[in-house]
Formats: sequence, structure tokens, C-alpha cells
Amino acid sequence: MTQQKQELYSAGSIKVLEGLEGVRKRPSMYIGSTGKEGVHHLIYEAVDNSVDEALAGFCTKIKISLNKDGSATIEDNGRGIPIDIHSQYKIPAVEVALTKLHAGGKFDQKTYAISGGLHGVGVSVINALSNKLIAEIKRGGNIYRQKYSKGITKTKLKIIGKTDKKDTGTKITFWPDEEIFSVIKFDYSFLETRLREIAFLNAGLKIVLNDEIKNKKQEFLYSGGLIEFIKWINKSKEALHKPIYFKKEIKNALIEISIQYNSSYQENIFGFVNTINTVEGGTHVSGLKTALTRVINDYAKKKGGLKNDSLTGNDVREGLTAILNLKIPDPQFEGQTKTKLGNSEIKGFVDSIVTSSLTEFFEENPSIAKKIISKSLDAAKARLAAKKAKDLVRRKNAFSLGGLPGKLTDCSNKKSEDTEVYFVEGESAGGSARQARNKENQAILPLKGKILNVEKSNPSKTLSSEEIANMITVIGTGVGEQFDMGKLRYNKIIIMTDADVDGEHIKTLLLTFFFRFMPHLIENGNIYVALPPLYRLRKKKDYYVYSEEELKKLVEKLGTSNVTRFKGLGEMSSAQLWETTMNPKTRKIKKIFIEDAVEADHVFSMLMGSDVGSRKIFISENAKEANLDI
Repeated sequence: MTQQKQELYSAGSIKVLEGLEGVRKRPSMYIGSTGKEGVHHLIYEAVDNSVDEALAGFCTKIKISLNKDGSATIEDNGRGIPIDIHSQYKIPAVEVALTKLHAGGKFDQKTYAISGGLHGVGVSVINALSNKLIAEIKRGGNIYRQKYSKGITKTKLKIIGKTDKKDTGTKITFWPDEEIFSVIKFDYSFLETRLREIAFLNAGLKIVLNDEIKNKKQEFLYSGGLIEFIKWINKSKEALHKPIYFKKEIKNALIEISIQYNSSYQENIFGFVNTINTVEGGTHVSGLKTALTRVINDYAKKKGGLKNDSLTGNDVREGLTAILNLKIPDPQFEGQTKTKLGNSEIKGFVDSIVTSSLTEFFEENPSIAKKIISKSLDAAKARLAAKKAKDLVRRKNAFSLGGLPGKLTDCSNKKSEDTEVYFVEGESAGGSARQARNKENQAILPLKGKILNVEKSNPSKTLSSEEIANMITVIGTGVGEQFDMGKLRYNKIIIMTDADVDGEHIKTLLLTFFFRFMPHLIENGNIYVALPPLYRLRKKKDYYVYSEEELKKLVEKLGTSNVTRFKGLGEMSSAQLWETTMNPKTRKIKKIFIEDAVEADHVFSMLMGSDVGSRKIFISENAKEANLDI
């Protein structure tokens, strides 16, 4: 470090961000992103606070309104945020909650024994990232209102009306700040999934979602709780038995579990802590898995279905759908976005409860236990067959260059973080892609026709498929228990198919494979879809058009022109393919996200499974809103 630089780094270099300025400077630290996910996270933070009131026994209804002026309103009938003067800050408590980052009633167990919004940043972050926010509180027979902007108080807390003393609650209306967010429009369907989950997890809590712009309204109220939830998840699958349900409470902690096996080959465990969807799992999910494996093995050995060998965790979880709903006083999440539970004591707690409850259930319901054991034993046989298939794949690949499929055209750069591989539909498009690519960091793997529908196939058949085996080998991570992110050969895996019905089908088949066999790649943001143009419009220069609407607007602007419809990637020259679909500076690619694993499982099961009736209903209901860009 030079003398000059040393002198520049002094006490004056240390900046203190007052109030909520730090949130505005680094919004992604608090809400994950400043895109679509982030702007909806603001609503979830407000809803979490209302749910905390429900968990405490004071709230029975939450209403979310998407307003015509671009704002969102979250209203509950809880106790209302306190309005009395805070002893330290000498301002109303509601103002403290909205303007101080770590302020709230969630840091001890006196106000909220159980809470999802434990970090105490919920409403203050909403305020910080909103161009305008209005808080309305009903308490003690009065209606109070206070206005804010970008985290700063704009008006004093005022009484604006009277109400019945029994009529209490909080109403937050906010307008997301355009300076912060790239997207400020709220999506009804995006919210619908999460709000349905919350209603399932809190039996008897009514949640109303109202979209004033689209004139859509839906109420979620489930008295059956988790049993209704698991039936809803499995409605497109063939269930093997009625849902298993048990509930235990120890001190202030409560655990609910619902388990149901189906005829599919997929495992789906959904963990929730204080209604927060822990998509990355955590200690509670580990406890459930450990107990499930032990109980099923013990019962199978006791009844003579299993002799010397033991069933693995994957064996006993094939076809399993499980919902684990924890309500605990002091959850320790990893990060503000709350995707993984870290409490070490919870694993033993869940393990103990599942072991005792499931053992008792099996003894009282031998017919259901027999079906589960039979399913697990079949899975074990398929596992051994799949292992043989994997070994065969390895032997086959040993004869190709470097152990990689002969169809792969690899790139010269071996640093995975700098490379990408295109999975291309057909040999013709594969040839154009090979000529168009950047040889240093772009690899090409052409795929022959439509790959196997893994939703309808057992693991052995799936892994025996040549195309799927080639993809697994090229990616490098392995699948299932052998999956290792450290062995990923390419940072970006890009699906490139024709912009037609067959191309969309192939794309869906590939996404189904990744979701079922390599979900970590989606979670890690490694899976992309290329968006090739539909048309080329030529007038003095070439314009590439990606939708019918875009074409119409361009023709209106430029007048009559030479328009070419691309029937497939193979019709493009290598130069056109590079310019439109492969050049990082000009291409359009879309990263694949799974916002909610429950909804994703439901959709994949419906679209790719055997339930034709549900699929027809889904297509007929969504045909008008279909977007083939995935």
C-alpha cells in the first residue's frame, strides 16, 4: 500500500449509515434481490408480522390487496402495533418499529412466544424500500395514521377516526421505490402460492388475496390444516394410503407432521418453521429423515421383510411426501431470507417425536405399514438396478475421449466458473452451434429427439437412458446421494431448443429431469433457457423479433418489410445463431428459479405425470395466460 493510499484511509473513511440508510444502500442483504422476488418479499415481511399475531392467538384474518395505484395493502385484525410513547426514543412505538432496523417485539418471549419475523427488520425494511408508506392502527377505540417515505417519518401519528374498542389491527400500505427495484408491479399468481401455504399451515386462519387491477379475489381457509395440505400436494398422484398425521407439543415448541406415500419415484419433504418455508432444509428435516429410515428398517426387520441388508434413506423416501411444520420460540435461521434452520437441538427433538409417533402408528395400522415397507423394498431393488446402470454408463464413457460422450464438443477452458454448455435440440442445430460458439468457453451437446419423461420412469430406466446418461456425465456432479457441486464442469447449463411446440416439450422434459434429479443446480442458479428469435425482419438492417406482439409493433413502425419466420435453430446460419442466442453481449437467456418447491412439485406432477384429468383442467384454465418462455 502506497503512502498516499494509507493517508486516504483515516477516521473520515469510516461512514456511519444512520437510520435505514444502510438498507437502501444494500437492499439485497435484507430481501434477497431487487427484482421480482425482492419486491414480493416486502409483502411477505408484512404478512409474516400478521401471522405472528395469529400464532400468538390474536389474529384470525389477513387481507392482502394489490391496488390500482401500484401499492399493496396488508391488513390484519390483530392487536395493532403499539402507539404509546417509547421510553427510550420518546416517539410512538409504531414509529420506532418502522424506522429502527432492529426494533420489534420478537426478541424475547414475553410478547411473541413463537415468531417467524425474528430478525426484527420486517416492517422497517418495507419502509426503507418504499417511496411512500402509510401505517394505520386500530387500538383502544381509535384509528391512528402515520406517513413515511424512504424510511423517513413524514407526519406525526394522528387520530383520524373512531372505532369499536374490540376492533383492533394493523394496516400497512406501501409503494415500492422505483429507485430500488427493477420491477415494481405485483404478481397475483406469485403471491397466491405462498399465501395458500400459510393458510394450510395455520388451520383456521383466513387469508384473502384481492387484485383490484385484474379484478381477481381468492380466500384461503383450511380447517384441516396439514392433512388438507398433503392431499392438495398429492392430488395429481396416486396415493398409497390415507395421510398419516401426528402433532406433539413440548413446552412452547409444537411439531406437526403429515406423511403420505404415492406411487411416484420422487421424494418431497417440505419443512416449515413458524410458517417460513425452509427451502434449504436444516436440522428439523435431518431429524425427520434419520427417524424415518430407522423406524422403517426396524419395522421391516421385525416383520421379516428385511433380513441382513438395510434400507437406505433414499429407499425409504421414494414416493414420500412429507410436511414438517415446526413452531418454536427461538429459531436460528441462516441469513435474513430464512431458508435453512440451524438450531442443533431441533434434530434430536424431531427425531425423538417422529420415532415414537411413527412406531406407534405402524403397530396400530399394519396394513399401511406393509404398503410403505413394500414400496421401500421395491425402491431398494431399483437402486441396485440403477447402480448397475450407472456402472454401465461409466464403462461406456470410458471408451470416449476423456471419459466424456463422443457427441460433446468441449471448450478449451477447464475452469468451470468461466464456462457454459449448451444442450441443443437435434444434430442440425448442434452443427450450427458448434460453428457459432466461442471455442474457449462454450461447449455443445446435441440431444437426439425427446428425452425420457423421468416423472413416469423409475430411476433404473432413467439412468439407463443414453441421452440422460450423457447429460449426467457432461455436467459432472452425479445425481442423488452422489451429487457433488464441487465437480460441476460448467457454470452455466443452457437449454437451447426450437421456438415451437416440440421445442417447448423438450425444454419441459429437461427441466423435469433437473428438478427431480439435480434440484441443487436450479437452486444454485446454474440452469438457463435460451430464447431464440421467432422472426427476422429485414429493412436496411436485420431486426430479430422474439414474439408476435413485438413483430406487430415493429412492422407498424417500419412499414412493410422482408419478414422471415425461423422454423427451427437448424435454419439459422452460424452467424445468426451467434448474434441472437449465443453471444453473451446480445443473447437472451433466462435463469430458471423455483420460488416455491411445493408449487413446483405440484405443477411438474400435473403436467408430466399420469393424471390426465388434472392436466386437462390446468391447461384449459391457463391457456389464455400461457407464456412459453418458461
